[in-house]
Order: sequence, then structure tokens, then C-alpha cells
Amino acid sequence: MQPDGRPEITHYTYRVTWSAEDQEFVATCAEFPSLSWLASSQVDALGGLEDLLRQVIDDLAEEGEPVPQPYADRHYSGKFNLRVGASLHRELAIQAAEDGMSLNQYVLRKLSAA
Repeated sequence: MQPDGRPEITHYTYRVTWSAEDQEFVATCAEFPSLSWLASSQVDALGGLEDLLRQVIDDLAEEGEPVPQPYADRHYSGKFNLRVGASLHRELAIQAAEDGMSLNQYVLRKLSAA
């Protein structure tokens, strides 16, 4: 966080990819999925999006609207619940047992390999 309580702009999750449709690089931010910036270079696309995010964050803060916290600054418990159908649950439990591990260990190994 910055001294004014606003998130550090560099902590957001960015991606810069080539857009064949636009014939330019497009920068996006996971925390602000509706925003993007097109430019002829990757550096310019990222810089343009960072400038845009500064403006958007300033506007949100001035209006008293919540500002999304960067994923990098969020705290995670390491737990999440996942609902699967009964047949998939059975199949996973059998596969875990055949591999000699708990269902949790089995699923964790599969997720880590993904």
C-alpha cells in the first residue's frame, strides 16, 4: 500500500500479448478485467495500462468506491472448497486409494502438475 492507502500500481497482475486482430500488443490486468491498452510495443502497452490504472484508481478513491486489491497483496488460507459430482468424487477417491494416498494429497498432486 502507498502512504495514501491506495494499492501499489506495480503489484497488480499484468499480461501483455500480441493481438493479431489489432496488429498491436494488448496489455490487460487481472484485477481490472474490463480495462486494456493497445500499443505498438510491449513496453508501451504496459506503460499505457499502468497510467490508465492510476487514473481509474484515483477516480474510484475520489468517488468512495472500492479499489480492487492486487492478488499479490491478498492473503490466502490455503483452503478452498470444490464441489464435484458424485461419480467424479468416487473416481478420484478410487484413484487416490490405488496410488496409496489421501484424496487431498492426490488432488493436490494433480493440481500442482496442471
